[in-house]
Amino acid sequence: MTEPVPSSFSALVARESDGITLSRETVDSSFLPTVDGPSVTIAVEYSSVNFKDALAITPKGGVVKEYPIVPGIDIAGTVVESTSADFAVGQRVVAHGYDIGTAQHGGYAEYARVRAEWVVPLTTLSTREAATIGTAGFTAAMSVLALQAAGITPSDGPILVTGASGGVGTVSVDLLSAAGFDVHASTGKDAAADVLTGLGASNVIARLPSDPDAKPRPLGRTEWAGAVDCVGGKTLAHVLSTLRYGGAVAASGLTGGAQLATTVLPFILRGVSLLGIDSVQLPIAERRAIWQQLETDLRPHRLDLLTTEVPVSNVQAALDSISTGQLIGRTVVAVAGGFD
Repeated sequence: MTEPVPSSFSALVARESDGITLSRETVDSSFLPTVDGPSVTIAVEYSSVNFKDALAITPKGGVVKEYPIVPGIDIAGTVVESTSADFAVGQRVVAHGYDIGTAQHGGYAEYARVRAEWVVPLTTLSTREAATIGTAGFTAAMSVLALQAAGITPSDGPILVTGASGGVGTVSVDLLSAAGFDVHASTGKDAAADVLTGLGASNVIARLPSDPDAKPRPLGRTEWAGAVDCVGGKTLAHVLSTLRYGGAVAASGLTGGAQLATTVLPFILRGVSLLGIDSVQLPIAERRAIWQQLETDLRPHRLDLLTTEVPVSNVQAALDSISTGQLIGRTVVAVAGGFD
């Protein structure tokens, strides 16, 4: 059985001075936050790399409320202490969203303590698989479920995934193709084509719109029954204008910008729907229900094709890569033993 929290342990701590530094520190158990109400203390085995983690160590990144902080918005590991009747020592769990890694210490440390109401029990997934899915894969699952709830079926036509080479995009391609959809993956990375076709994409296309400087058209030629948009900005405007009648787009990203230059025409002339996807504040009951699906009928079966593993000691390079748009798929971070 896993030992309780030791008197000291290793953590990657981001501190703010002239800029923001991320370095390994030996911290004591008092470094763990004091939690109001039931809490769960986790021996962290895995975390992952997300764009928000890169923003946490970027000056004026806008996601961290106060430094110092341990980044890592995904936590997967084993319970070592619990003041909640819902969780027992030795239980495998995952936690993400809420304040984790932004206002409260996250997963880039050997131990983490969070509110019990933020924790999800695992049954069939390993902690590595759970961290690989993580926030990005969970967002992908939310997106796929939202499209299905909107009535989009494989018989309606092709589904577009924008920003398809990223974490949300690659898992979305995997889940959609497994559900029988004809998936078209849009990416600006030629190196991602083999991965995307391996995940089930029938077609890999360039970034949309093809001419980013062109003025967006209120309505374009209809192409897609639905879409998962991980980009936002002009890309989302283009997707909305090219959805088929009654189509829907699940939107979760803004790497292409937060502004949306469009009109009401796609909505009132083609009856399309814009479905907002937020995995941060999703209530825990709904979060746990989706994780149950991820462990059963919605389980990704091609995670190995889209996953790279790095030890936590090397996570800085991965964070630099994701901030410059170079990473493909998901990067899982080995925390247990990863400081050696």
